[in-house]
Amino acid sequence: MSNYKYIESSLIHGGIYGDKYTGAVNVPIYQTSTYEQKELGGTPQWEYSRTGNPTRAALESLIAELENGTNGFAFGSGMAAITAVLSLFKAGDKVIISSNVYGGTFRVLDKVFNNFNITYSIEDTTDIEALDRKITSDVKAVLIESPANPLLTITDISAISGLAKKHNILTIVDNTFMTPYLQRPLDLGADIVIHSATKYLGGHSDLVVGLVVVKDRILAEKLAFIQNSTGGILGPFDSFLLIRGIKTLGVRMDRHVSNAEKAAEYLQNNEAVKNVYYPGLPNARGYDINKRQAKNGGAMISFELYSNYNIRKFFSSLKLVALAESLGGVESLVCHPASMTHASIPYEIRQKIGITDGLIRLSIGIENIEDILTDIDQAIKESEE
Repeated sequence: MSNYKYIESSLIHGGIYGDKYTGAVNVPIYQTSTYEQKELGGTPQWEYSRTGNPTRAALESLIAELENGTNGFAFGSGMAAITAVLSLFKAGDKVIISSNVYGGTFRVLDKVFNNFNITYSIEDTTDIEALDRKITSDVKAVLIESPANPLLTITDISAISGLAKKHNILTIVDNTFMTPYLQRPLDLGADIVIHSATKYLGGHSDLVVGLVVVKDRILAEKLAFIQNSTGGILGPFDSFLLIRGIKTLGVRMDRHVSNAEKAAEYLQNNEAVKNVYYPGLPNARGYDINKRQAKNGGAMISFELYSNYNIRKFFSSLKLVALAESLGGVESLVCHPASMTHASIPYEIRQKIGITDGLIRLSIGIENIEDILTDIDQAIKESEE
């Protein structure tokens, strides 16, 4: 639990703050692989940096505090974090995933864990009653994103958590889009929170990091064993950089969201735009649920143009907004989910769940909003046929 009433203070002073040996306000980078031990057969706090490193430990303590958990774990990527969590399960187990999740999550289940007879099913997690009927004895977890990637679908985390507890299974929430600054799934009943900290937590498109947070001692022990045994850990320098990035999360997210709300309103009122997906719009599906469980609608927007607009020309006409994978950096990014972030999902499944070939995903940065809107506007006009 945090020592501070407000998360803005915890972002800067939370976890392990500073250096007790020198008084430095920043945790040092302990760039070492091993540690000298005082005696044979002792129980040193530090012995080998795969098992534990003081800089990584400071980051893990910080993210645990921010998510109101007890234990945090830092990995070399978001996918390494998801892989570690999925390694909790054994052959014959099944995981339910939301109908739109990051393509990499689908891919690792479909192409890797399937080989070990850990199966999955794709379900509409917004329909709690229907989902209840889909939970068979082999189902051991529900893995959701809310808002989901890329259609920003909202799932009621409290309702899912309650349903999971009824069936004695785990609730896993990928909180990448919201961060603990906007949403805390453990407070809503979830068992495990995952972050691709590459995104908003790092915030500067210069890191690849995954984080996991839990509040249950047994889960923590299992994940610590998996982290140490499989070794997909985050290095000390990247741990230091992520702590630095997290310090400005609050001020960055405030600007991201302010810009996104204006961009969503602009797109909704643009005659060229067929559909806008943004949970911060009052007419968005799931708006009331999101308002109840999150601070606001976040800074991710997806939209579709009408058929008389050429999206290839739209992408090529953008000047300020960069066509790139990823999201959550200070710069605005745009991507085409069907051929980029979600290309690993088969075409038939993409069509069924609504990830159309015309879908455009925007990660709204912290530039001046007028420059962002001017760029989007001119690109839309250039793409008209």
